[in-house]
Amino acid sequence: MLPEWSKRRCVVIGMLHLPPLPGSPRYAGDLRGIKDAVLRDAETLTSAGVHGLMLENFGDVPFFKSHLPPHTIACMTSLATNVRERFEIPLGINCLRNDGVSALSIAHASGAAFVRINVLCGARVTDQGIIEGCGAEVMRLRKLIGADDVMVMADVDVKHSAPLGAGIELEHEIDDVITRGLADALIVSGAGTGKATDVKKTSRVRKAARTTPLFVGSGVTADTIAAFLPHVSGVIVGTSFKFDGKVDQPVDPARVRDLLEQLG
Repeated sequence: MLPEWSKRRCVVIGMLHLPPLPGSPRYAGDLRGIKDAVLRDAETLTSAGVHGLMLENFGDVPFFKSHLPPHTIACMTSLATNVRERFEIPLGINCLRNDGVSALSIAHASGAAFVRINVLCGARVTDQGIIEGCGAEVMRLRKLIGADDVMVMADVDVKHSAPLGAGIELEHEIDDVITRGLADALIVSGAGTGKATDVKKTSRVRKAARTTPLFVGSGVTADTIAAFLPHVSGVIVGTSFKFDGKVDQPVDPARVRDLLEQLG
């Protein structure tokens, strides 16, 4: 399940934060403009040298808990296909908040290489309410449609959430996500989008994950990436790649180059 690109010393995945899509409260009515913005950011990230991209319906707040409407899935499939047709580097899909089935379906249809699933196992209290794991549905669908080449990256102690009830030890959650959820790779992040991930927590996850690849999913900057290199297989970067470090801005090529230079 692990493609060759994921076996680099440190994979850098750049985020393609989609503006509000048709049907969401903040949609501006310009679908062509959305496509242009996504391809512009993809061009900037690819030209600067990132190793992968991830497409996410970031602008569609407030998010559905687990099932996206058909028009959102259709738009994301079209946009993912546009990116794949123009750029050769691997693409990932994340359907917020936790529609792993749609993410996998979009990835398979568009030729994307991986998906991010926020809650693969267990249950979390979020701003969408209680979100339950979708591992059984995702992994059975992957087998059913022949999408075994799509890597499943799953969060542990996912951002913008808290454990349901007393929760379980982080190490037990990690073990469940790997051995019972069958995740191919793990993601650890900070408290929210753009929030710094704790290096000590990352080290703790790395130890518990053993040989499973681990990615940092929020808050990595050119100034902090060196601290994570001993622990992770890669980083997912969005906010710090944007002009002025603001998540709603276009990608700044200088910020991308600054971070990549830290990898040597």
